[in-house]
Amino acid sequence: MRHRAALLVAAGFGLLMAVLPLMAHHSFAAEYDTKKPVTLKGIVTKVDWMNPHVYFYLDVTDAGGKTTNWALEMGPPQLLQRAGWTRTMMKVGDEVIVEGTLAKDGSNQANARSVTMATTGKKLGAGSSENNPQGNGP
Repeated sequence: MRHRAALLVAAGFGLLMAVLPLMAHHSFAAEYDTKKPVTLKGIVTKVDWMNPHVYFYLDVTDAGGKTTNWALEMGPPQLLQRAGWTRTMMKVGDEVIVEGTLAKDGSNQANARSVTMATTGKKLGAGSSENNPQGNGP
């Protein structure tokens, strides 16, 4: 009886571990509005290089001098590495230009399609919605 109970607990735990990554992943269309493209230029304040998506944060100063911090989502680390990114390519203090899509909820968040390093002009795809005008990433 104990063996059966332990087996059921282990199976339940395994099922939970299999489902958690699916719950953590979200649909591009559920979060971002493809009809609201955005271009942002600012200074990188933080980079979170981890699964399931890389995020970086950008201080953007508007024409009136007000600075707002934006959260920008990119694709998964493995996809970015295949596109030429390295973990240390974008650092705090770098100035970048981001082309992306605004969040539906009106927050200071966007999905980045491409990132251009302002000092070098090097442009790289930023992940799931790159080269996809509809923004339908995985």
